[in-house]
This record gives sequence, C-alpha cells and structure tokens, in this order.
Amino acid sequence: MRRIGVVLLVVLSVLSVAPAAAAVRPVTLRVMSYNIHTGIGADGVLDLGRTARAIRSGRPDVVALQEVDVHWAERSEFRDQARDLARLLGMRVFFAPIYDLDPLTADAPRRQYGVAILSRLPMPHTENHDITRLSTQDPNPVPAPAPGFAEAVVVTRGIAVHVYATHLDYREDPSVRVAQVDDMLSIMGRGPTLLLGDFNATPDAPELAPLWDRLKPAEVGLTYPADVPAKRIDYVTVSAGVRVRSATVPETLASDHRPVLAELVIPGR
Repeated sequence: MRRIGVVLLVVLSVLSVAPAAAAVRPVTLRVMSYNIHTGIGADGVLDLGRTARAIRSGRPDVVALQEVDVHWAERSEFRDQARDLARLLGMRVFFAPIYDLDPLTADAPRRQYGVAILSRLPMPHTENHDITRLSTQDPNPVPAPAPGFAEAVVVTRGIAVHVYATHLDYREDPSVRVAQVDDMLSIMGRGPTLLLGDFNATPDAPELAPLWDRLKPAEVGLTYPADVPAKRIDYVTVSAGVRVRSATVPETLASDHRPVLAELVIPGR
C-alpha cells in the first residue's frame, strides 16, 4: 500500500505541471519488446551497434529489453550494455538486474544480468520488482522471489503510462511461469499499463490465460528463432482502453529473437 502511495505521489507531481489541455487528448506511443541475446546475433557475432540499429529503425519511444549484460562476462566484453545502448540511441535507461554477482577481480564492477527499459520520455518512477524465479546460477535451485521485473512510469503529454519489462522462465515445465504470471498480476496496478517481454510461451499456453483476462496482446507474427521463426513467444500487451493501432515483427538477425514493434493509442484523461 505504501509503494502505491509513493508512486501516485511521484506521478501526480509530474502531472501537476503538465498543461491541462494537452492531457485530455489521446496520445500515440511507439513501443518495442526485444530479447537482444546480449548483443549476439543469429550469426553468433557480438555486435551491439547492430542491436542499436535494429532498435533505431523502429523509431520506438519506449523499448523493453531482455537478456542484457552489465559487466557480466567475456561474451559481451564485460560492457555495460544497458548504458551503451542508451548512449547509442540517445535514450534514458532503467536497468533491472535478475542476477547481481560479485566481480571476478576485486577492482571490477559487479556482474549483472537482467532486463532494461529504454525511453525517450521522462521516467519519474522506476522499480525492480521480485517475482518467482528458478535461478540458473544456483546448482540446486528452488523457486523463490528474485528481482528482474522492471517497472517504469513514463509520462507523455501529461499522461502517465506504467511500462513493465519481463523475461519469464524458459523451462518446459510451466510451473514457474504459472507463479510468475500470478506475481506480475499482483504487482501491476490500474491506469494505462503495458507489459512487454519474452514470455517463453505461445499465446495459447494455459499459464498465460490469466494474463489475457486483464491484458490484450498485439496481434503479430512469429518471433523465434530470428532466422526462420517457428513460434511466437515475444509480446507487447496492453490494458483495457489502450488501442493497438498497428503491430509488426521487424525482420532482423541482430539477435536470436525478432523484436515486436507496436504503435499504441493511449487514452486521454
């Protein structure tokens, strides 16, 4: 309850300075969800510049990224990929680590891996929420709450939109995803809401059914694997009142996934 009050106070402080006339009209928002595979393309080559170009070509206002390395490993040259992409694209960034490990050497930064939200718009509130996870870093994992469910409130023309970025469990057994869906639904609040991410499940998967009671997925094609897509596991989903004007799956081999790009109409106040 206290968290909701803090978020509301932050959002109201931003909206109070917005022109009233502009705030009543619906606004258009271009959003993208993209599992970037730590900048490694379908050809196995690390090229974060190529990742940035794939994002830039869609002209998104907001991007939800999955599989982002921050000083994580040699595979990504121990770079801070969240900040690097923000710099290359001229966007704000919020990084939400799933894993946060000690560095390999005493003088190095902490090793982190997770999701991120890029935005051209102000983000007056951000938060990294816990949801159920089965760790890939523990030799004997058990389902337990862990971070990596990112929330950012973005403000466009006086309208606050809650954007969530997620990466659900990849295992064939859906039990962890069932718990994750329940956790996400308990966290997401009212108002215009976007849930973007790699759900690791197709739209007809039983574990996703509770999501479709509250959110509507943008209707697009197959997203994975990038070279010859065979299934749809990447999503842009919206709450009631938000209209999907158009949605596409751009063809790119900058990752092992293809991105999902949508143009949305956010209702006015």
